[in-house]
Amino acid sequence: MYLISTQLAAFIAKTEAFTSDDSSLPGLRRNYDRMCKAFTPPKPEGLQVSDFALGGVGVRSYLPTAEAPAEGWPCLLYMHGGGWAVGGLDSHDFICFELAKALNVLVIAIDYRLAPEYPFPAAYEDCRAVWQAIQASEAPQPIDLRRLAVVGDSAGGNLAAALCLGLRDDSQPLPRAQVLIYPGLGGPADLPSRRDCRDAPLLSSADTESYLALYLQGANPPSPYAMPLLAKDFGGLPKALIAVAQFDPLRDDGMLYAERLRGAGGDAVLYPGKGLVHGCLRARGQVPEVDRLYDYLLYYLRSEGLTQV
Repeated sequence: MYLISTQLAAFIAKTEAFTSDDSSLPGLRRNYDRMCKAFTPPKPEGLQVSDFALGGVGVRSYLPTAEAPAEGWPCLLYMHGGGWAVGGLDSHDFICFELAKALNVLVIAIDYRLAPEYPFPAAYEDCRAVWQAIQASEAPQPIDLRRLAVVGDSAGGNLAAALCLGLRDDSQPLPRAQVLIYPGLGGPADLPSRRDCRDAPLLSSADTESYLALYLQGANPPSPYAMPLLAKDFGGLPKALIAVAQFDPLRDDGMLYAERLRGAGGDAVLYPGKGLVHGCLRARGQVPEVDRLYDYLLYYLRSEGLTQV
């Protein structure tokens, strides 16, 4: 049913080897952390990694050791995936290392509070607090606010899109771009990808529903800041790169978001992710189609001036 490459199948098998019979939330978190550690490369040379707080929220910065540009660092604000319930700063070192090193930019990752202990709007509010602290020049590194973008995968893509909505609604400064990688955006349950990919590798439709339920905790009615596709207006939002995975129940969320941004006169690039599955970012260097996704991601960020020569 899912036409995936031999290399991607091997990555999926390695990832699934970290599952266990313990389906409790602590068990899921332990298994996820073990899996992430197994796929995290050593810290590259020429990169300074520091943990501190911004706006009262824990963050991790990935700073090239080169001298800071006179106008401040181009910066990517990264929001990690994990269904709003698992993961943290360590889980997404792998991509933050890559972005900071390849683009020679400052990356700041947010250690937002997790559900169900802290359901919506906690994670959204944490991301917004970090954004506001950066705008107030509270970061220890000089940042070029004209070259500041938000990036997130899965639940992190949700938070990046939600942050853009909230800032626009409050007439606050917006990111230069929003980069969403297989985001979950609260699309309707009858989207074709929910059916076609209901038992897809690494993320099933049932998984998406259970994670969203943990995050929402019965919030009624749900807010567009929790489910961005509920927004009534998609105008005035930052330009976007939305990368989806072909075999992912969340595929149509990203496709629908791109369609609505374009329908409101916005600039949205959709990367179709042929042959990809949810959570495949960790297969960098192992799967050619994942390498192509990274190449396009880096190309897009460079084309938007989010690099430092």
